[in-house]
This record gives sequence, structure tokens and C-alpha cells, in this order.
Amino acid sequence: MKAWKNYFLTMQDVVQKVLDTQEENIMQAAKILANTTKNGGIIYGFGTGHSHLVTDDAFWRAATPANYCALLEQSATGSFEITKSYHIENTYGIGKLMVDYHRITPKDCMIIISNSGNNIAPVDAALRAKEKGIPVIGITACAYSDYLKTKHKDGVKLKDIADVVLDNCSLIGDAAVAIEGFDMKVGATSTIPSVYLQNAVLVQMVELLVEEGMEPDVYYNGHMAFMKPECADHNDQLVDKYFYRIRNL
Repeated sequence: MKAWKNYFLTMQDVVQKVLDTQEENIMQAAKILANTTKNGGIIYGFGTGHSHLVTDDAFWRAATPANYCALLEQSATGSFEITKSYHIENTYGIGKLMVDYHRITPKDCMIIISNSGNNIAPVDAALRAKEKGIPVIGITACAYSDYLKTKHKDGVKLKDIADVVLDNCSLIGDAAVAIEGFDMKVGATSTIPSVYLQNAVLVQMVELLVEEGMEPDVYYNGHMAFMKPECADHNDQLVDKYFYRIRNL
């Protein structure tokens, strides 16, 4: 089998495992997001390194809730000076700073993404959020996290702190495909199921709110806004509503 086909099949298996095992956790997480939205709160997504891609994917995005905010700390995302960012995401105090600097409150909630669940900044963010009474949803690879030695001085990982844990079922080593004659596996496994999980929770949140008679704030695609004035007006009103509440908007 060609390696690319092997990758597709492996990722289909990973996503299927998420589908088969995470229904209860998805529903619990969606209820937290729905309560946050009903109370006028903001859903904050936080991830360092490649995990930030999951938060970036849902921020100011077509078909996603407008009360979602990605906490994109550039020094820790790996978007530039990437080898330095590894040290930043493993520096004590960064996660606490993110929670405090953005004035996150108990009426808000956080989705914290860390595939290993083991880097210090996301663990610190989760600990600080729990100290302040902020609900925490963790997206992580539980089996991989169990496999790893704990980095944090408190001896905890993201899955030990979060109120709800969404297991992305990513493979140990975050690598999918073995190639004959090559010692290492290739093809990352964590981003795809993590994006699936976050979108699944956001979609389910919208359904829960609609069932309660609410009309959630959701963006139209920008091209739809270009084609239809009513879509543009809808999006503009949402930006105005959240512009002074979401720092990066």
C-alpha cells in the first residue's frame, strides 16, 4: 500500500475511535459551552506549539460561534522562531499570565488543547483557571499522556485537571505511518482529531441552545457576506457586539 493511502486509513481509524468513545464527553463539554454562552460568557481556546492550530481554526471563522476567542500567544505558538517557542511553552508562569491578562472569569470557559497534555504552559493555564473557578475542557491524547513522564513540578497533566477531557485518540509519538527501510514513523496524528472534536463540541453547543429557543451568534462565510448584503450586515453586527470583549478581534 502506498504511504499516503496508509496515512488516510490510519487517520480514519483515529477519527472513528474518537467517534466511538467520546460521545458522553462531547455532550458534557457542549453543555459547559452552552451554559457559558447563555450567561454571556466567552469561550477561550488556548494551545501552544502546533496545538494552537486548533484554536486558530475556530476563531472568526465561517459557521463558528462568534463568542469563541483564540488566545494566540505568539511567542508560544511556533509560528515564528519555532525552536524558541518550545522553551516558552515549557516556562512556568506563561499559562497563568494568559488567564489573568485576558481577564477570564468564571462565567467564561476555556478549551485547552495539548496533545501530550504535558507541556507546562497549558497545564499552568488549566491550574490557574481551576483556581479562579473557570470551567476547563481539555483536548489531549490520553494514552500518549499516560505514556509520558510528567514535566510539571506539581506532577499533573492536562487530563488530571480539566473538568471534561476529550481524548483525541492520537497515536503515541504523534506519528502514523511506518515506511519500510526507514526507522521513523511519519505523518502527524493529533491536529485532525482535535479539530474534529472542537468543531463537534461547538456544533453540539449550537444545537443545545437552539433547542432551548435561543439564536446563537454564528458567523456567515466571508464570501457569502460578499455576495449577500444581509450576511455582511449579520457579520458586522457580531463584530461590533464582541469587538471590545475579544482583544484579538
